[in-house]
Amino acid sequence: MTLFQRVRGLFIGLVMMAVAIAFLANPDDDAYLFVIAILTLGLAFKGLKDIIFYFTMARHMIGGKMILVQGVIILDFALLTGSLSDVPKVYILLYLIVIHAFSGVIEVLRAMEARRTVSGPWKMKFSHGMINFLLAISCLVFIRHTQTALIIYSIGLLYSSLVRIASVFRRTTFILIK
Repeated sequence: MTLFQRVRGLFIGLVMMAVAIAFLANPDDDAYLFVIAILTLGLAFKGLKDIIFYFTMARHMIGGKMILVQGVIILDFALLTGSLSDVPKVYILLYLIVIHAFSGVIEVLRAMEARRTVSGPWKMKFSHGMINFLLAISCLVFIRHTQTALIIYSIGLLYSSLVRIASVFRRTTFILIK
């Protein structure tokens, strides 16, 4: 990980932590619009980044078209998320539950693959995936209490920021091929 990547990861982690603390301090109705705005901007940025990466480099790679497809799908999810501002809050919470559950399952599967193939730090990935999945289940349990679900989402965001900050300070291994 380069110095720029470490600084960027630390900055993103600190911003995520500040947003989570702001949600925990003031879980009101305006927070839902802010959650939608954050999700929309984050997904749109990631989708556009993947599309630009495809046209600059990935089209010459094996499997590069998958990056284009991934970018278009993520950009579509960003547009869908941005259009959710006028729907009832329960649908927004269901959307957040699906996002947390899906990312939790994917993170656990990646950790299991890393455990089988590489002797790297798979435990942090596994715990992050399990926490995401447990947060999705707890949001599902408290779906009728929208304030409680927002607090649970904030706790998940806080945990994700702490994992991101911890990964910035973790030592990376270098492979030298002679």
